[in-house]
Amino acid sequence: MSATATTSRYDRGLALLQEVSGTPVPGVLSSLADIAPDLARYTIEFGYGDIYHRAGLTIRQRQLINIAALTALGTAAPQLRFHIDGALNVGVTHREIVETIIHMLVYAGLPAALNGLTVARQAFADRPDPEQAGLGDPAQSRIRPTETSERYQRGLAALKEIDGHAGEQVVAALEHIAPDLGRYTVEFCFGDIYSRSGLSLKERELASVAACTALGTAAPQLRVHLHGLLNVGGSREEAVETITQLAGYAGFPAALNGITAAREVFTERDADPRTAGR
Repeated sequence: MSATATTSRYDRGLALLQEVSGTPVPGVLSSLADIAPDLARYTIEFGYGDIYHRAGLTIRQRQLINIAALTALGTAAPQLRFHIDGALNVGVTHREIVETIIHMLVYAGLPAALNGLTVARQAFADRPDPEQAGLGDPAQSRIRPTETSERYQRGLAALKEIDGHAGEQVVAALEHIAPDLGRYTVEFCFGDIYSRSGLSLKERELASVAACTALGTAAPQLRVHLHGLLNVGGSREEAVETITQLAGYAGFPAALNGITAAREVFTERDADPRTAGR
């Protein structure tokens, strides 16, 4: 690679990192200068000059994807804080950040979501937003305490809209061994979490694809949610871009395995006249 090409990658990466970080000299440069300056350069050239610079996702979507993945991984609180701040810098609201973290409860469990919200609380304390004053008020949520039957019906409707036959198969597969787990999947995951306001279904599916890719242990669920993303208006390009971005946050093996899942899903959809080409 020529020096000019390298400079171009660095310059465009630095410009994007400055936009996300909101500072002319991003912290990654100063924090690594004494021990691994090349790592800082790789972060700028590859992470932002290559990946963030790609078309296919908006910068807001990329920040929500990072928040989802880093919350699910649960091992990178400083980086999660950076990307929460970065999300605020590019126009993501407090509510959208909180909803993305709550959504991770389904994929990474309560501890990961609670720890993610602790990081968000710290970020919001430094960046108060008067328009988000009612964020913690239960009245701001669309979901009210309801009977189990209502939760189940609401969840079943959401499951059918998002995942269709694939989602129904997941529940059916549990019927003879763990029917209560199937019921909880419908009632809680879809009746409670997916039915919340604050994020679109497409944003929730982007977050789900990011989480399942990053975790690296949920290939069947990743395939279900790739179908779900496409079912609610996401594109194949957005699916591939989401997985590609995770190379920088969860590693190349996770991203490569995610792309294998995407290839399988696209092939399956192309073989079905109802979903061919989408």
